[in-house]
Amino acid sequence: MPDPIFDHPRLAAVYDAFDGDRADLDAYLAIADELGADRVLDVGCGTGCLAILLADSGRTVMGVDPAEASLQIAGSKDRTGRITWIHGDATGVPAFGADLAVMTGNVAQVFLTDDDWTRTLRGIRGALRPQGHLVFETRRPERRAWQEWASDTGPVVLDLPEAGLVEQRREVTDVSLPLVSFRYTYTFLADGAVVTSDSTLRFRDRDEVETSLVANGYRVLEVRDAPDRPGREFVFVARRAT
Repeated sequence: MPDPIFDHPRLAAVYDAFDGDRADLDAYLAIADELGADRVLDVGCGTGCLAILLADSGRTVMGVDPAEASLQIAGSKDRTGRITWIHGDATGVPAFGADLAVMTGNVAQVFLTDDDWTRTLRGIRGALRPQGHLVFETRRPERRAWQEWASDTGPVVLDLPEAGLVEQRREVTDVSLPLVSFRYTYTFLADGAVVTSDSTLRFRDRDEVETSLVANGYRVLEVRDAPDRPGREFVFVARRAT
């Protein structure tokens, strides 16, 4: 089940505003150019920011996400219906013949069990053409990002056109490595509504990710640094082996 931050209608509506500048997406557009990818699958597409950019560049795009509220936001941006939106997860994606599949925003960390991660990798593999690529990012465990999250407890308040003043707070609720849990609390000051969202992420190290990719039919071509967050994330570039 998707977390409320993505699937609660009020939270999905303000997600983009609090997510801020998505400079990380420029790197994925550049990778699509580098790999000559014309058909792209966006796994965990959320509110569709990358999918829209890819479609604007003339590509054929499919976006998949289990959060219906986020997909509704994404669809509202796709006014000409260029993109195929799939409500679900990667295990149910139809054969798409994708040149490239991507997971941005550290989507790879939401798969908490080995079985879920394996099923996701296999589902993506089935949607790729032979020799198609999979590119995704994941946070480096050694950077211990959760320590920064725990120390950054101050509220963020935005004045949004449709929602008015909205306050966001984040707190780390549990660290049981490799799992880290945290809670977002949103207060809609216009009517006093409070909505919370609890999330858990899994921090896999580089060797674990590479091993899982090879075991599920991929060849790891390269592990890069994230250009917008140097030293903080791994960017895996893999190819479907057959």
